[in-house]
Amino acid sequence: MHNDHDHETIRHGDRAPACNMVIFGGGGDLTKRLLMPALYNLSRTGLLPEHFSLIGVDRLELTNEAFRLQIEEALRAFGNDKHYAQKLDEHHLQNLLSRITYLQGDFSDPACYARLNDRLQSNAAAEATGENVVFYLAVAARFFAGIVDQLGASGLVTEGPNRWRRVVVEKPFGHDVESAKALNSQLRKSVAERQIYRMDHFLGKETVQNIMLMRFANGIFEPLWNREHIDHVQITVAETVGVERRAGFYETTGALRDMVPNHIFQLLALVGMEPPAAFTADAIRTEKTKVLTAVHPVVAATDSVRGQYAAGSRDEQPLRGYRAEDGVAPASMTETYTALKLQIDNWRWAGVPFYLRTGKALSKRNSEIYIQFKRPPLSLFKDTATEALTPNALVLKLQPDEGAQLSFGAKIPGPTISIGQVHMDFHYGDYFQNAPSTGYETLIYDCMIGDATLFQRSDSVIAGWEIVEPLLKYWANDATAPLAFYPAGSDGPAESEALLQQSGRSWRPVTV
Repeated sequence: MHNDHDHETIRHGDRAPACNMVIFGGGGDLTKRLLMPALYNLSRTGLLPEHFSLIGVDRLELTNEAFRLQIEEALRAFGNDKHYAQKLDEHHLQNLLSRITYLQGDFSDPACYARLNDRLQSNAAAEATGENVVFYLAVAARFFAGIVDQLGASGLVTEGPNRWRRVVVEKPFGHDVESAKALNSQLRKSVAERQIYRMDHFLGKETVQNIMLMRFANGIFEPLWNREHIDHVQITVAETVGVERRAGFYETTGALRDMVPNHIFQLLALVGMEPPAAFTADAIRTEKTKVLTAVHPVVAATDSVRGQYAAGSRDEQPLRGYRAEDGVAPASMTETYTALKLQIDNWRWAGVPFYLRTGKALSKRNSEIYIQFKRPPLSLFKDTATEALTPNALVLKLQPDEGAQLSFGAKIPGPTISIGQVHMDFHYGDYFQNAPSTGYETLIYDCMIGDATLFQRSDSVIAGWEIVEPLLKYWANDATAPLAFYPAGSDGPAESEALLQQSGRSWRPVTV
């Protein structure tokens, strides 16, 4: 699982090796809201390197003290957030803050990188952090290539016998096939593929990682995981929030680009992949890419729905429509909801439809994978109403409540044969001490120890864009491409139901 420059084998669960972390965009929202809380949690659980320094790089003039104060405020807010509710440990908080410094500079100025190099050298000497560096690009996508060019030109990403250098790139990785390929080749001028860690924090969720274990470590699931036994699969990523203050980003992106080629296709790949030859990063990522390359490109007009939220309400509170949001064009055609029907052209999945949907301003925040098994032959139950035989289903719940649910039929007590539906529920919180987490902890730690399993490889990114590109082009170029409206606070547009009803299926309700 480790690259050639790892000279000591770090096992999962060991403290990460001495290293420096440089965050470009250190003053930004992502750093304060997610990266710093994740680093604090790593410190609290004893996984952060003993010798560690963090340098925030941004354009504002700030002293080290002022920057630390901003980070401290963000961490205290994180401690009070009901979603992550935890009492901050002052020792770990102060320990993390003491390792942080700030570097003011313009991302396009070579002098900034010269100063950064000096700072890294002095840290290596003063803090015993060594030569290892994680460069984290917590910046808008338009800065990715330029920063990596500068890192290359200044020699900062050159590896040696006792030093590794890794670059973490946030999504979006390109906005179509061509731009993703261009960004890949641009980055490769300065860094090797094994040095690039493409971040998708969704893959840091426990249940996402558990999909592989559930399938491959349990003899009761894998034998049934194919077209003989599975009727169809639904993947839902529903959000209650609207576009909020991100209209500038969202107007040029939309729900499809924002969620499908990355988050949702990674879930599809984990559900659909063949067992890897070994549990190594490359073996796993190769199988995931194989699934994506086997996905039939979307037949735009019949197998997709493009939706946008209109005015609506939730809990009797009125909600604005997308076109009424600040910064959104009054006749915007940007989708805030999309549903797709996909087919995978391989032996395991031929004929099994995969239905995907994601949307904003829906009735409930809910991410899950619903696997419906085929109905049993009905001859045994001639006198039973067919609809009473609800098919077996396995639901993998990703957020907000991580766990799994298996549903099956059982006889209702009494003299007649009546079948009822029962559920076996598993919640992570009931079995394991589920430490509050942002989803970034696992990924930052994996990057520090050189395990790329949960990061996307370039071929997987390109395969994802190739599936959705025909649809993006259809929406952009065909004036007849419909836009379905749905009230904010609902389960999405009626057209989405029609996508499944044409084959006699239906969506599992978002508010289950």
